[in-house]
Amino acid sequence: MKYRKFGRTNWEVSEIGYGMWGMGGWTGSDDTESMQSLQMAVNMGCNFFDSAWGYGAGKSESLLGDLLRANCRKKLYTATKIPPKNFKWPSRRDYSLDDCFPPDHIEEYVEMSLTNAGLNSYDLMQLHTWEDSWLEDDRWINKLQDMKSKGMFRAIGISLNRWEPWNGIKAVKSGLIDSVQVIYNIFDQNPKDELFPACREHDVAVIARVPFDEGSLTGNLSNDSEWPEGDWRNTYFVPENLASSVEHANRLKPIVPEGMTMPEMALRFILAEPTVGTIIPGMRKPHHVKENIAASDAGPLDPELLKKLEEHRWDRDPTEWSQ
Repeated sequence: MKYRKFGRTNWEVSEIGYGMWGMGGWTGSDDTESMQSLQMAVNMGCNFFDSAWGYGAGKSESLLGDLLRANCRKKLYTATKIPPKNFKWPSRRDYSLDDCFPPDHIEEYVEMSLTNAGLNSYDLMQLHTWEDSWLEDDRWINKLQDMKSKGMFRAIGISLNRWEPWNGIKAVKSGLIDSVQVIYNIFDQNPKDELFPACREHDVAVIARVPFDEGSLTGNLSNDSEWPEGDWRNTYFVPENLASSVEHANRLKPIVPEGMTMPEMALRFILAEPTVGTIIPGMRKPHHVKENIAASDAGPLDPELLKKLEEHRWDRDPTEWSQ
């Protein structure tokens, strides 16, 4: 495992972090297997774990707390997210700060997240949705800075809407946040246009999420893919999105190098971007941990392949199903 500086915090975080959404809220998750996977990741050098209250109403935070207590002699970086008060993802332009992150709501859920994990402090506290227009109302940052000063967390971050990296550039430039979480992968390359340059200029850490495009970049989806009732992916991979995602993924398959899997190629594409501090794939099973962490050991892809992958950029606009 290799490590990178996490923006102005100067934390040294693992290139492959751990996204804990799946084990908190997806069907097919098993707590015993989840803990085995988490511990394996720690043993293999992973030290950054990204959770949220919204991942099973605190369930993944509870698992994270258990992991820390089982590894009390190791420095593991903990991140979680405050849900919007209206519990609607993604944010919309007409949502106000009072709709999503009024000060009393921020305080309530920071305290709840600490209780869920049994912790006195998190390393990173993030807002789970974001609108740059909220910068005009400083109540959110005043509350977060007050709680930070009390030792409830060490750094402040935001998580950006799907396919809207532009809607966080002002926040990065404001100097008020320490990190930004954004979708960045072979298909979603648009953060490189404006967001990443702003992050470099202001030394704001980047957490790259959804490295496999919710599964399409694993190469395992087909037009017949189905998920159990209640699984979030049923509402995301509606027919129009599933067919298009499979089509785009199939175009990639011929250029996957011999001896390399598509998921490995997807992770190593992201690792080639130095602005990214850590990637947070979901890893609910031990074999996922082994495969994903191996991508850090292998390093970035060769320049010729990266050039080819840049041609697979897929710019999309948010829709009613993109969430």
